[in-house]
Amino acid sequence: MDLLAVSGSPSSPSKTVLALDVASRRAAEHDDVHVDLLDLREQELVFSDGRDPADYTGTTRDAIDRVVAADALLVGTPMYRGGYTGRLKNLFDVLPNDALAGKPVGLVATGGTDHHYLALEHELKPLIGFFRAWAVPGAVYANNTHFSEGELVDDGVRARLRDLADAVVGFARGMPAGAGAAAPDIPRKSATEA
Repeated sequence: MDLLAVSGSPSSPSKTVLALDVASRRAAEHDDVHVDLLDLREQELVFSDGRDPADYTGTTRDAIDRVVAADALLVGTPMYRGGYTGRLKNLFDVLPNDALAGKPVGLVATGGTDHHYLALEHELKPLIGFFRAWAVPGAVYANNTHFSEGELVDDGVRARLRDLADAVVGFARGMPAGAGAAAPDIPRKSATEA
């Protein structure tokens, strides 16, 4: 099984990457699970311009292909102003509509305080649902008090991240084929074709 961890954090060092690392390491402890990190801070993705996802090339094409090839995902982002990052939004904007269909997705978010923890429920879960993926119950939110000297030190958050990883792997192994009703066909045209 190929599990892709996606970090939408623009920061270095990144608390989001630290949290994803705890979950990723746990997932990798399962037999036959290969975990890879797509760190969007290190990617030069072009801005979505409405073209057919098949027409993207280079680093953007590679990112799309990695998401499509994954059997399951862990998606992490810091929350700014109550929402996920533009880097993560742009990745979802360039993905084909069926890129996540039927796949389990574990959600992880970080923020300065607990002020924005409900963005997991109100922004990320509906986004995952649009792509006909399964948002695995038990999304994890960590705030600045859970980190110290470049480490995630809160035992409770670490345990929830490990539980989330176990759930994502378990869902991926036990998922029936299919992802509910088919998504509508959304034609994409460039401005010159209009």
